[in-house]
Amino acid sequence: MSDRGLARPPALCQSVGMTGPNLTIGSVSIGMRALIAPMSGVSDLPFRRAAARQGARYVVTEMVAADQLARGRPDVVQRAAIEGLPLNIVQLVGREARWIGLGAKMAEEAGADIIDLNMGCPSREVVGVACGAALMRDLDHAESLIDAAVNATSRPVTLKMRLGWDDGSRNAPELAERAEKAGIKAITVHARTRNQFYKGICDWRAVAEVKSAIRLPVIVNGDIADDISARTALSQSGADAVMVGRAACGRPWIAAAIDQALNNNAPMREPSMTERLAIALEHLSDTIAFYGERFGVRVFRKHLAAYIGQAPFPESAEERRAAKARLCQLSGPAAVERELANLWRAGT
Repeated sequence: MSDRGLARPPALCQSVGMTGPNLTIGSVSIGMRALIAPMSGVSDLPFRRAAARQGARYVVTEMVAADQLARGRPDVVQRAAIEGLPLNIVQLVGREARWIGLGAKMAEEAGADIIDLNMGCPSREVVGVACGAALMRDLDHAESLIDAAVNATSRPVTLKMRLGWDDGSRNAPELAERAEKAGIKAITVHARTRNQFYKGICDWRAVAEVKSAIRLPVIVNGDIADDISARTALSQSGADAVMVGRAACGRPWIAAAIDQALNNNAPMREPSMTERLAIALEHLSDTIAFYGERFGVRVFRKHLAAYIGQAPFPESAEERRAAKARLCQLSGPAAVERELANLWRAGT
């Protein structure tokens, strides 16, 4: 694919150097306070590499089912792919200790630097099979899965959770205490309950209860979209770092941009429109190389829509929807590249 004369933009965190506190998880130095969350259907390897090219160091895989990874299911193995990244963080989900243990062992053998356990996913499909946030209703069982992972690998194991199942059972501090005793090296808390899903306002202050209950690094997650929300979340939670989720869609530079702003006590700088186009086209190229042309174009459509959605044009919501619909119907990478570049030219 042509780069249309566009030079790769410099990684945002490399433009000034990182001067902030060095987050360390177990034996692994992270070097940043802004991380990118695991997102099903989003944080595949091309997306993680796009974020890494912009300076992100900690970008988690999509949620990987431990039992299916152990059985070698091709699409699940593909989700755990980790080539070409500064740090490799694999997130596992499951409900049986033997599969969690085997999955952790396989992730380490594949090159994982950190293994993350998912006890926070709120989706009905996941909690319906007693995984994800459902484990917060049975802390004894949750602890048995943590034990299995910690005992199966020499790599640091981390845990991602919610505040609890619902407002009547906000047990995140208790689970965090148990996890620390079992050998977990860091805790990420999405500051909502499972029953909130992604609705309502995040309670970052509630994460402070987790921070005060343990001595581990704590990462606050939920509704963090820029330097202002990151600073507020850190202040209210007392956490050591922030984790960005949905706001990274169409903005793979977001972790580096937030981290730079935190380190320099300055407003966040986002890429120029020319730089954004180069980032999107390189992301498209990597997606095609990873999945193949036909499937790669289909996979990239969600990212394509997000890049358009994050651009300051077209100005009207109707025009924006029309642009997304038109470009996401294209079937070839050359056509996507051409029309995305034309859209950018029309708006600059």
